[in-house]
Amino acid sequence: MPFGTLVLLRHAKSSYPDGVIDHDRPLNHRGRRDAAQAGVWLQDHAGEIFSATPDVLVSTATRAQQTWDIVSDIYKVAHVDDERLYDSAVSTLIEVVRAKIEQGIDVLVVSHNPGLEQLAIYLTLGHAAKKPETALSHMPTSSIVVLRMNDTQWSDTSADLSHFVIPRS
Repeated sequence: MPFGTLVLLRHAKSSYPDGVIDHDRPLNHRGRRDAAQAGVWLQDHAGEIFSATPDVLVSTATRAQQTWDIVSDIYKVAHVDDERLYDSAVSTLIEVVRAKIEQGIDVLVVSHNPGLEQLAIYLTLGHAAKKPETALSHMPTSSIVVLRMNDTQWSDTSADLSHFVIPRS
């Protein structure tokens, strides 16, 4: 059975209002525009990325929730909130998606750096070393990384970087 595709979407640009804790920071104007562009990109490319409707897992942080709300106005897919995705380490991200990916289920994760960026780099590092032009070094807000999983070792050669886009309005 083939493995699922793992898609990582970093939340869109947020604001930093005084007195608001990190978990509750909302998107700013640019973030709302960029989230819409991410939705357009996902809608336009879903057929080439996903084998079926993906399972969408979204951090409970306000900026991730707002990002998905805007994205899903365009790319209409249901989601599940997962509090483990807020401020998560690579090991936690793997724990959250492992069973689905290994069962061949495509997963789209809406979450945060540094975890998303570290996961993408970790899973592709071995392949990127052989083809430096495929290396990922930074995931800005609203960026989308599509990883084609090759095995269930969850090591530095477990995925190929299929797409890396930064939708901007």
